[in-house]
Amino acid sequence: MKLIQDGCRTPRTFWGEVAPCDHLVQIYEDEAVFLDTLGRFIAAGLESEEAVVVIATEPHRRALERMLQEYGFDLAAARESNRFVALDAVETLGRFMVGGWPDDVLFRETVGGLLKRAGSQTRLVRAFGEMVALLWAQGHCAATVRLEHLWHRFCAEEGFSLLCAYPKSGFTGSAAESIRQICDAHSHVVEKAGVVSRGVNSMRELSKRIDTLA
Repeated sequence: MKLIQDGCRTPRTFWGEVAPCDHLVQIYEDEAVFLDTLGRFIAAGLESEEAVVVIATEPHRRALERMLQEYGFDLAAARESNRFVALDAVETLGRFMVGGWPDDVLFRETVGGLLKRAGSQTRLVRAFGEMVALLWAQGHCAATVRLEHLWHRFCAEEGFSLLCAYPKSGFTGSAAESIRQICDAHSHVVEKAGVVSRGVNSMRELSKRIDTLA
């Protein structure tokens, strides 16, 4: 796992260099910080001629689209060419949950179809998924971790990058331990404001800095 301090103000600074198979997570307290990270992650993909898949709640989709339009992207054209594919997180989650548990086959069918749609013409794909945060907020901790591992394995197999995000308010009880459990399911952790860094390479070092996560 690597820790990334996310304080750069332009999409190209770091986010354009996200590699296929990177699985990133941000744990945030400030909604504006999260939306800024999401906007720059997605914008950098579009700037790099990648396709993007966004599975998010309606308020977050709307906020993201406003931000991308402010950056100057033609979202209508991007949608028409399947370079910008946006879906509702609640509806998409319902496609593969069976008895409160993510079904492996249905997950692959659902996500695989989206990747095939976005990744036509051999385009690289990056994705944002908010479904894990919804499960976590409902108290389905084991199902959340299972879904994270399904995503992680699929990232490695299909070669796409993925950003996940959780509000820190959803971590109750032993918050530090819960945060570590989620972070351990990812290859990179996005820290709050600072210079981009890849300096954390162990859970021990992350443990010392866990309270800095936004």
